[in-house]
Amino acid sequence: MAANQGSYPNPIHPSRTRIGWIGTGVMGAAMAGRILSAGYSLTIYARTPSKATSLVASGASLASSPASVASLSDVIFSMVGHPHDVRSVLLDPVSGAISSLSPGSVLIDCTSSHPALAREVATAAREKNCFSVDAPVSGGDVGARDGTLAIMAGGDEEVVQWLSPLFDLLGKATWMGPPGSGQSSKIANQIAVAGSVVGTTEGILFARKMGLDTGAFLEAIGSGAAGSKVMEIFGERILKRDFAPGGFVEYMVKDLGMALEIMDGNSDSAVVLPGAALFRQMFTGMVANGDGKMGIQGLITVHERINGVE
Repeated sequence: MAANQGSYPNPIHPSRTRIGWIGTGVMGAAMAGRILSAGYSLTIYARTPSKATSLVASGASLASSPASVASLSDVIFSMVGHPHDVRSVLLDPVSGAISSLSPGSVLIDCTSSHPALAREVATAAREKNCFSVDAPVSGGDVGARDGTLAIMAGGDEEVVQWLSPLFDLLGKATWMGPPGSGQSSKIANQIAVAGSVVGTTEGILFARKMGLDTGAFLEAIGSGAAGSKVMEIFGERILKRDFAPGGFVEYMVKDLGMALEIMDGNSDSAVVLPGAALFRQMFTGMVANGDGKMGIQGLITVHERINGVE
C-alpha cells in the first residue's frame, strides 16, 4: 500500500489486496459473502460472533475488534446500524478501526449514517495518511445478495474509481462528491423509498377493501407509471405477509429523522420536508407497535390498524 496521502495503492486484486469487514447483519453478511466468493482474503469483526458463522465456514477469519480488522487489512468496509455504532467501531481511540490503520489504507463506511460524521471520519483517516469513502447503499437484501446495489460514494473521486473492482462485486457505484456526499444522497434516497412504500402499501390496502384480487392488481400496474423498484422488491412479500427485514424499519425511522434534523438545524436552507415528516410518523407507528425489527414492507400493518382491518 502507498505510504503517503495522495499516493494511490497498487491495483486491487484478490491475490494481494486484503479486505476487512466490520458488521455482519442482513446486508453486511451478504455483501461480505460476495467479496469472499470473489477470492479475496477476508477478516471480519461481528459484535455478535454467531452472525459470522457462515462467513467463517466459507473461509473468512474472525477478529476480536475493529482495530484488529484494520491492522490486518488494506481495505476495510463497515456496515453497522446507527451513527453511534459507526463512531464506536471506527473512531474509538482504543478499539476503533482508525486507531490501527496502516498508512495508505482505505476505509469504506456503507452504513446509512450522518453526513457530518462521514466528514469527521474522513478527517481522522487523513490524519493517519489514509483514505475514507462514505458509501451507503440502496437495494435491500435482494440487491446485497445479487450484487445489484446502488452505491452512493462520497470522498476522493480517484479513490472511488480505484475501488471499482470491489464496488463492481456489490453493485453500481456513483461518485456523488466530497466526504459526506454519499450519506446526503442516501438520506435523499430514503425519502423517495419511504414515499414509494407508503404509496404501495396504501394502494394494496385500498384494492383489497374494494374487493380486488391484490395479486392481479400489482401485476396490472407494475408496468405502468405506478410500477417501481420498491413494488418489485416488496409487492409479493406484502401479499404473502413476509415481513422479514432486508433492513430494519427502525433504520428507516433513523434515516428520515436525520433528514428532518439536518433541515431543522440548517438556517441557510429553505427546504421543508412535509412528506418525510409524515413518512417518519407512519414508520414510527410500526416501531411503537413493537415491529421495529420488521422490514419496511410491514408498513401495511399500520394501514390495517388505522382502518381496523384484520
